[in-house]
This record gives sequence, structure tokens and C-alpha cells, in this order.
Amino acid sequence: MFRSESSDSGPAIDSEAAPAVRPGPVQVSVCVSCRGTDGRTSCPGNDLIAALRTAFAPEDGDVTVRPVQCLGVCKRQTTVAVTAPDGYTFLVGDLDVTTGAAALAVFVRAYRQSGYGMVPWQERPEVLRRRLIARVPPASWSPPDGRAPP
Repeated sequence: MFRSESSDSGPAIDSEAAPAVRPGPVQVSVCVSCRGTDGRTSCPGNDLIAALRTAFAPEDGDVTVRPVQCLGVCKRQTTVAVTAPDGYTFLVGDLDVTTGAAALAVFVRAYRQSGYGMVPWQERPEVLRRRLIARVPPASWSPPDGRAPP
């Protein structure tokens, strides 16, 4: 059990009090705006999309891989957002097509099984740990006390 004091000196928060909600269908959004590192070659995001579509198995049917325009992290090519309606959004960048696709497939499977998509640090593939840009809470998160919604 994890207990913490809220930053506004309110009551202690018991993280086991709220049930863990599965994040729901997962979207893997891959930026297809950036060019290769030389500035001339085609977008590496397209290659990552192709690799991701083959990395997921038929039992991963609730996972959608989609191209998206600029994710605003232009200095970190092959940037990907992993998100779900009731889950955290993870933004990772500088992914290699081969190792990134395999790592994302492992991560997404763990994401689907965890409460709110909050995959524990030690369960994240190493390549993603080093390339994490941001972790954004779901819109349904309760900001006043930090507790997960009922």
C-alpha cells in the first residue's frame, strides 16, 4: 500500500482505495512529419508503422497503429504516443525502427493489463525507459487529490 500526503495538506491518499481501471482500446500514434536524420531521406515514422503492424499479434486486436502529423517533438525523430481513453499517455522518441517496434509491442501489452496504463518502471523495456519524453495522466484522473477515479 502506498500512502502519501497531498500537496495542499489535505488528507492522506491510499492508492489501494480506488479500483484499477483498464485503459481500454490502445492507440499507437506515430509521427510521420519528420525526415531522416540527414534531412533528405523519407520519414522514418512510416517504416516504424510498418514494423509495428507486424509486431502485434491477432490477440492484440484492440490496438490501433496510426500515422499522425507532427507530435511537436521535432528534435526527437520517430516519436510515438501510446494512449487509451482511460489511460496515461506515454510519449517516447528517438526510436530505432527494429528495436523500437519490438519494445513498443511489449510495452503496449503491459499497458493494456495495468491500471490506467501505468506500467511500472521495471516492466518497461529498457529502450523505452531511456527515450521517455512525457507521461500524461488521463483526462478522467482526479487532479484535486491525485486519487484515481472510482
